[in-house]
Amino acid sequence: MTAEQSPLSYQIVASDLDGTLLAPDHKLSEKTKHTLKKLHERGYTFIFATGRHHVDVAGIRNTVGIPAYMITSNGARVHTPDNQLMSSQNIPEHLVQPVVDMLKNEHSIYVHIYRDQTWHLNKDKDALENFHNESGFSFNTFHSDDAPTDNVAKVFFTDLQKDHEHLRIFEQRLNDTFGEQLTICFSSPWCLEVMGPNVSKGNAIKTVSESLGLGLQDCIAFGDGMNDVEMLSMAGKGLLMGTAHPQVIEAIPTIERIGSNEHDAVAQYLEDNLLK
Repeated sequence: MTAEQSPLSYQIVASDLDGTLLAPDHKLSEKTKHTLKKLHERGYTFIFATGRHHVDVAGIRNTVGIPAYMITSNGARVHTPDNQLMSSQNIPEHLVQPVVDMLKNEHSIYVHIYRDQTWHLNKDKDALENFHNESGFSFNTFHSDDAPTDNVAKVFFTDLQKDHEHLRIFEQRLNDTFGEQLTICFSSPWCLEVMGPNVSKGNAIKTVSESLGLGLQDCIAFGDGMNDVEMLSMAGKGLLMGTAHPQVIEAIPTIERIGSNEHDAVAQYLEDNLLK
């Protein structure tokens, strides 16, 4: 929290989804929906800030029934409450296939591509449908040797064995190969994400807040992953889920921590501090 700033002075609330705002079943609980509606009624601006695709997030937003900004693909896309595109940053086309090539032959790793309106996966995996059970958003398959390269918001890799150390090897290789040409981070211990240069949720929140005539100091933000570190550090107040991976806690050790998404910790914090 900035010096002497009261929680009541914040005007923007931003939250990550998976592991933060969504319950463990990847849905918004009734308590959270109720809290978000109260925020809107009290005049707060809400931002969904996530690694998910904007089509997926729009479906989740519809279950709440409030206008909200959407920061998606970790900041590569920013949409207004009425779905107007505010900001768009793609991976350079000539880098998409080389990024895919680096992990395409790893049997336990699935390669995903988010484009403007679509989600592409290099293998057919029915279990992934449950991850998007709130919005109904689903994927098309693509051949690993012929990846779509235009309008790519991000490429990401999931390890179905949930082997974080395996993915860390490739995080290092990607950084060694592409350096400052790309943004590379984990959204969960078993999901490694690649975006265009200088893409982050923090920079995207700055875009939204300035469009409203406000600043980052007017924002309170919640998250749990490495892809949330910039957002939590840049916001006027950042709050980290108590269930965050140790690497995230190590990256921002002094940040205040709250409970778990299983117990609606974000909604409870908002009720106790902004809506009381």
